[in-house]
Amino acid sequence: MEVKIGVQHAPREITLESGQSAEDVERAVAAALAGKAQVLSLSDEHGRKVLVPADRLAYVEIGEPSTRKVGFSAL
Repeated sequence: MEVKIGVQHAPREITLESGQSAEDVERAVAAALAGKAQVLSLSDEHGRKVLVPADRLAYVEIGEPSTRKVGFSAL
C-alpha cells in the first residue's frame, strides 16, 4: 500500500510502499496525532523504518493496495 507523508517545513513529501494494512497505518497516525506517540513509525516493504516526529506531520495520504501488473499484453 502506498503511503505519502507531508512534513512541515520540508519541500518534498515522503512516499513509501508499506506492507502494513490501511487500518494499521491509520491507527499509528491517530496515535501520533493524539499525543500517545511522539513519533510516527511506519515500515516499508523492504523492512526499513520511516520515523517522523508527530509534531511535524502536515498530512498522511493512505492509498489503495497496489497490485503489480505482469506481462506485455494489451488490455
